[in-house]
Amino acid sequence: MTWEQLIAFNLVLGAALISPGAAFLVAVRTSVSAGRAAGIATGLGLGSAAACWTLAALLGLKVVFDLFPWTYAALKIAGAVYLIWLAVQTLRHASAPLGTAPVPRHRAFLAGALVNFGNPKSMLFAAAVIVVVFPQGLAPRDIALITLNHLVLEWIFYTSVALALSSAPARAGYLRAKPWFDRLAAGLLGALGLRLLLNR
Repeated sequence: MTWEQLIAFNLVLGAALISPGAAFLVAVRTSVSAGRAAGIATGLGLGSAAACWTLAALLGLKVVFDLFPWTYAALKIAGAVYLIWLAVQTLRHASAPLGTAPVPRHRAFLAGALVNFGNPKSMLFAAAVIVVVFPQGLAPRDIALITLNHLVLEWIFYTSVALALSSAPARAGYLRAKPWFDRLAAGLLGALGLRLLLNR
């Protein structure tokens, strides 16, 4: 592995991080609604799960999915059901006033991790990028470095999101737009869940 390959991996990963998806929506919503600590914890969960998928891709989990398609199907269905449940809950509470009870950090971390663990396409994305960027037969040291690099990049990104969006002006703006933002988030989360269920 070369540093140029690692930089190329980071550029692709950075582009994926700033693309609005389920993980980014959950990070934004938690940061502005539950505060900085919960937002950072959610981001740590999101990043940890994403790094686990990268490690799985580096270790060849895609081969397991190819050999035993039912494992991928089961994981995909479980993830889709969770994302749809999240969408329904978000839609149900779109018009409700924002709660003032803080979200415990361990619950925020778990919620973030479940969002990314619930989307096995994150692993397929990681596998595709890894196949294109890195050579075969990576040494254990290189696998550890790539995984740690991914973890740190995700943590820095989501911590920055939490710090930027947990301020008083961001919270005030979110409160004004909460019903519409929640409906948009619910629609996107639900669409991702349905897509996971319906795509073969």
